[in-house]
Amino acid sequence: MNLDLIFDPSYWSERYTTGRTDWDVGAITPPLRDYFMQLGPPDARRILIPGAGNSYEAEYLHSLGFTQVFVVEVAPEPIAAFQARVPSFPQEHLLLQNFFALSPALPYDLIIEQTFFCALPPTQRATYAQKCAQLLRKGGTLMGLLFDADFGPRQEPPFGGNRAEYETYFAPYFDFVHFERAYNSIKPRQGRELFVCLKKK
Repeated sequence: MNLDLIFDPSYWSERYTTGRTDWDVGAITPPLRDYFMQLGPPDARRILIPGAGNSYEAEYLHSLGFTQVFVVEVAPEPIAAFQARVPSFPQEHLLLQNFFALSPALPYDLIIEQTFFCALPPTQRATYAQKCAQLLRKGGTLMGLLFDADFGPRQEPPFGGNRAEYETYFAPYFDFVHFERAYNSIKPRQGRELFVCLKKK
């Protein structure tokens, strides 16, 4: 597996321009929407969405009135599409760069995981967990969805996995608030997603 390929913006640009975006369901999914509805009144908490793609989650949070939502993405195509779709979203909150190069100088309160983890080579998963911890303030939250499914041998994303494997990556940095099978996944993903809510130690 060529790690350079996975992190190369041109690889992801090609997938967007050719429509190879099977992970994109065209809207925010119910588990994330329902969680966001429990966040309370909109405020200035810093929220990061890595590998955001078309950023339906950012659009939804923005529509609720959250003002400090940031998305990070290596491909310019979904960033441009998001700007056209949500012109009121602050342009300076659209970060066209590698997630692993983000600075922890201004920590986040919440990181949202939605199909970024499964796009990473499995050898990078422990690094992902560590980076999320670095970017969060103490007591900050990492929440989202992880595939709980075996996709078999693959040479490109998405990559599958299971709960026991994932726990080993996150346990050194996080307390587990919720780490269970999602009950309200969209139909094609029912029984194949874990809803996770982790607090930084």
